[in-house]
Amino acid sequence: MKEYEVVWEIFNQCSNNQMRDVFIDEVELEDPEEYVRAKIKGREVAWEREELADGTLVFHIDASGIRERCTFTEL
Repeated sequence: MKEYEVVWEIFNQCSNNQMRDVFIDEVELEDPEEYVRAKIKGREVAWEREELADGTLVFHIDASGIRERCTFTEL
């Protein structure tokens, strides 16, 4: 198991509001992708997984028309 800092961002759809909801957590996981699947279970989603040079995993998510981003940084 690895320990990650997880940052989950939900972007606001209003054009005049650039704020977003941000949730931060520390978790121990075997598979970050399984964590994302559990969080979005039951919704229509499409996602792209991006692995950055420093090992950070970023999931770009379109969940029922709402843009979200989930970032995993190993601690």
